[in-house]
Amino acid sequence: MNKQDLVEKVAKKTDISKQKAAATVDAVIEAIKASLKKGDDVRLVGFGTFSVAQRSATTGRNPRTGEPIKIPASKQPKFKAGKELKKAVNKK
Repeated sequence: MNKQDLVEKVAKKTDISKQKAAATVDAVIEAIKASLKKGDDVRLVGFGTFSVAQRSATTGRNPRTGEPIKIPASKQPKFKAGKELKKAVNKK
């Protein structure tokens, strides 16, 4: 499923126009990004938790030359599935 498919499903499920559904999906994504950017977690009970993990700087190797390269520290977004989502995925 891509974003357009999600917009269509939201529009159908909520009986709103695709334009309003697209704006709603975009608003949710922007709100999650803004919270993560501030360093806050986003917990959606039954669905999962979006969070930010700090990765420390490391040394890697260039696969072509074998030279060591420095990989800088960075923040990485993470998602941990909630109990209800895990159940839904594993339901037969």
